[in-house]
Amino acid sequence: MKIATFNINGIKARAEALPRWLDEAQPDVVLLQEIKSIDENFPSEIFEERGYNVETHGQKSFNGVAILSKLPLEDVSRGLPGDDDDEQARWIEATVIGKKALRICGLYLPNGNPVPGPKYDYKLAWMERLYERARDLLATEEPALMAGDYNIIPQAEDAKRPDAWREDALFRPESRAAFRKILNLGFTEAFRARTHGPGHYSFWDYQAGAWNRNDGIRIDHFLLTPQAADLMRDCRIDFEIRGHEKPSDHVPVWVDLDL
Repeated sequence: MKIATFNINGIKARAEALPRWLDEAQPDVVLLQEIKSIDENFPSEIFEERGYNVETHGQKSFNGVAILSKLPLEDVSRGLPGDDDDEQARWIEATVIGKKALRICGLYLPNGNPVPGPKYDYKLAWMERLYERARDLLATEEPALMAGDYNIIPQAEDAKRPDAWREDALFRPESRAAFRKILNLGFTEAFRARTHGPGHYSFWDYQAGAWNRNDGIRIDHFLLTPQAADLMRDCRIDFEIRGHEKPSDHVPVWVDLDL
């Protein structure tokens, strides 16, 4: 089972690029972030005609997450538990039924800038709620994963110019510590379990020729429970599509699980 995560930075802007990538890469399941669309306006038919079941959790103009799956989806839920007043559409989860059941959680973690300020406070509070959900997933002792745009640069090697990010919410010590706290529960960070060293990025800013200079950062991650990690065959970044026509500033990351 090939499962991808992709921050598309607007479904309208990616109306041609996303289907083209789907046709080339043929993922079984895709977790999308920043669809920037209410549920009613999401162009589900584009994906349904390709054999995907579509579930969305959108909001107008901002945020928004979705699941595309060629396999049946069950027990879909929307919104990260822990704050009933949180209206931002940043979390969706469902069970995918392959050879085994897999719980998939798609997330768009808050950016948090500027630091300090209420947006950073929200980011850290959201990560504490994520920690609690992660504990509950582990307690099931079933294959599960949490994937998406984490807006976290885990290590210096995950940025071309780490010094430029020292005071940014994506690389602040508190942000990275919150990410490690979740990892240390017993999750496997899929890409780093397969690939080591610098130079591997999933985001390049649109400004200042970042893509041409490979001035990127790695902020899109898969976290696997032990039961899912045991099934992993591969994890890669489709970096080359950043150079295609009308790209997102992110590229897809995918895992292949023996499911």
